[in-house]
Amino acid sequence: MTARLTGDAKISTLKNDKQVVNFNIAINDSYKAKGSSESTKVVTYVQCDYWVNPGVVQYLTKGTLVELQGRVGVNAYIGKDGEAKATLTFHVNTIKLHGKASTKNEVPVTENAGAILEPADDLPF
Repeated sequence: MTARLTGDAKISTLKNDKQVVNFNIAINDSYKAKGSSESTKVVTYVQCDYWVNPGVVQYLTKGTLVELQGRVGVNAYIGKDGEAKATLTFHVNTIKLHGKASTKNEVPVTENAGAILEPADDLPF
């Protein structure tokens, strides 16, 4: 899936000193109902976790466009108001960064299988 981060990613350290990167994304979509000329916009929010390399957290900032591969899940719970609620979750295996929303002159960086690939400074364009 491809989406934008809704805020900066954060690292959580578990009791066994294992670290996980947590972040949220918003997936924007739109459609036209049959017989309508009006477009309806839909935003789906997903809570993500990434266990491979906590070093990627510095690149996962609000507005960054990311392409993610992994496994979708759902977290069902009872809210404080007693109502049943659910959130979509995504266990991320691979992150590909496509750049920030408002920054210029940045080259995308790819994060895959625990190794951060540095931006290429010698691109011909």
